[in-house]
Amino acid sequence: MDQRPTKTDATRSTSVPQPNPVADWFVRLIKGIIVGIGFILPGLSGGVLAVILGIYDRLIRFLSDIRKNFIANLLYFLPVFIGAGIGIVLFSILVEKAFGKYAAQFICLFIGFVIGTFPSLYRTAGKQGRSGKDFLILIASTLLIFFLMIIGGQQLTEVTPGIIPWLGSGALIGLGVIVPGMSPSNFLIYFGLYDKMATGIKDFDFAVIIPLVVGFIICVLAFAKLAAYLFKRYYPGMYHFILGMVIGSSLAIFPTIVFPAFQTEQLATAGLSFGGALALCVIFLIVGAIASYLFSKVENKYPREEIF
Repeated sequence: MDQRPTKTDATRSTSVPQPNPVADWFVRLIKGIIVGIGFILPGLSGGVLAVILGIYDRLIRFLSDIRKNFIANLLYFLPVFIGAGIGIVLFSILVEKAFGKYAAQFICLFIGFVIGTFPSLYRTAGKQGRSGKDFLILIASTLLIFFLMIIGGQQLTEVTPGIIPWLGSGALIGLGVIVPGMSPSNFLIYFGLYDKMATGIKDFDFAVIIPLVVGFIICVLAFAKLAAYLFKRYYPGMYHFILGMVIGSSLAIFPTIVFPAFQTEQLATAGLSFGGALALCVIFLIVGAIASYLFSKVENKYPREEIF
């Protein structure tokens, strides 16, 4: 009997299912939306979500050497960039409504998001081991940022919006991309710019959007390669420094932002008693912490890529 493969058999053995380019494009669009929400969601960062979604490694390689395979990378990330813009606008609409009468409660929710990420960040910081020096860096950076923010007081919590503050805000968001685990929204809340930024994005105010984008691009292009070098060379120290910054900035928000919101006139505006407002803050804090912790459990199934 002739055992030679027929033309049909050869076709079956060599055919490989090809990805649907349209479906693949929309998958990257959805990933971009999720990453965009992470850009401005306190307690998370675009970098962490990019790692989970499997695009961080290629993104950092692209940004650290943008001329290499520029066209191919640009076409690949175009739907991601579009999706990120959509995610930022959608979440900005929610933020503007949340920061109306109930700013203190929603800030507590966001601080809860931050608290829930601490165990995951701590494990990540110690992935390459930790020494007494790393704990000293953690304590020093926590105290440094806490007291700087407390000393700054009202002057820093009422930063007047303008080109320079928006450039700096964009740069902070850029750091959240290239440094997984860093949530720049803590600082934007403290500076009193978070809700104003959300409103500007929602209203398509280009006086806000343009400097944000420029600051973001400058930061990412300037520091992607530097961040890769520093994390590769000083991984434990760098991550413990960042963890300290996250802890210190979170603690400083309570006496500078949350507690002043319990003034009698502000409670009256929101239609809340002191006890009711405090109870809501505690509930929101716990809900945020639990939600963020559960998210970090999912994140642990997708280890951060060895890019640094």
